[in-house]
Amino acid sequence: MADKTLEDLFYETLKDIYYAERKISKALPKMARGATDPKLKQAFLKHKEETDGQIERLQQVFELIGKRARGKTCPAIDGIIEEGEEILDEFKGTPALDAGLLAAAQAVEHYEISRYGTLRSWAMQLGLKDAVALLEATLAEESKTDDTLTQLAESAVNSAARKAA
Repeated sequence: MADKTLEDLFYETLKDIYYAERKISKALPKMARGATDPKLKQAFLKHKEETDGQIERLQQVFELIGKRARGKTCPAIDGIIEEGEEILDEFKGTPALDAGLLAAAQAVEHYEISRYGTLRSWAMQLGLKDAVALLEATLAEESKTDDTLTQLAESAVNSAARKAA
């Protein structure tokens, strides 16, 4: 068995987040259609656009390391997205739907923040300065989206779910 390196780990994790972002890009329009709060719908649609740009950045990182952009099945994101779909099904038509969708979206954001933070750190260690810049740009977007979702939850969505109960 060959020795595995940080470069190998970086590449495998890059494939993981590439798969995840592509799955997220497909899930966001469904979440937007399911949401009833107009600001939440808009947040999902805005993040869909950002996600598509993040996929393009990931493709650039693959190019920088001389590898073809391809994904590797990510059971973690599959599970998080499946939970969001269950919320859509189980809470459809209820006041708690938007709060559940928002929570599912934040689970996705936290996963992404974790992955991008790790990849950025490894890119620094590997001397991949151009990759660091690309990964930092995405990490900043993911953090901003998480903040936006938190503000939306605390200012409107959670209290609307509670008041309607």
